[in-house]
Amino acid sequence: MKALLDLHYLPSLEYFTAMMKYDEIIIEKHEQYVKQSFRNRCYINTANGILKLVVPVTAKHGKALVKDVRIDKSSKWQNVHWRAIESAYGKSAFYEHYAEDLHQILYDNYDFLYDLNLDLLSFCLQSMQLSVPMTESTTFEKIPTVQICDLRSMINAKIAHSERNFYVPVPYVQVFGNKFAPNLSLIDLLFCEGPNSIQIIKASVNWGI
Repeated sequence: MKALLDLHYLPSLEYFTAMMKYDEIIIEKHEQYVKQSFRNRCYINTANGILKLVVPVTAKHGKALVKDVRIDKSSKWQNVHWRAIESAYGKSAFYEHYAEDLHQILYDNYDFLYDLNLDLLSFCLQSMQLSVPMTESTTFEKIPTVQICDLRSMINAKIAHSERNFYVPVPYVQVFGNKFAPNLSLIDLLFCEGPNSIQIIKASVNWGI
């Protein structure tokens, strides 16, 4: 079965457990941009607790389609994000394995949030060696055909993952804290578990729903 899914910035573990339940993913390219969502933010684990990273977008987009939302280049957001990532994961077991590729994408001169997110999603999938058949939507359909499961905006930043049925947390050893922090950006899992990340994602899928 196919699923229609919105693009997130450095997606959470829940995002990938949702993807795992479908044979093909259609990335929504023509929806209206949703503010205060995972489309331009993610969460990582730091020495001072969970930190939200936000990609700034221009105030001019209004009701723009997500593919047309521009990144605000007036701020040095890449430096802020990279310093936080480096501080959080610089001593993790697999930091050196993934850091260079992630750094290259973050510092590429993207104009549009959609393009950045799409390349980061590809980075995440390739890093896990996870092959997911993926296409992009060609038009916006408020109600997709019955053969497509509509997951757009289902993974909501304002609602806890426990309120949904995609993700069952499987603890792994994180860099900071004695208490496991679930459902962070996939980069937390990658830097901590490396090649084992895909096994943890598979184990975290709520196959019963």
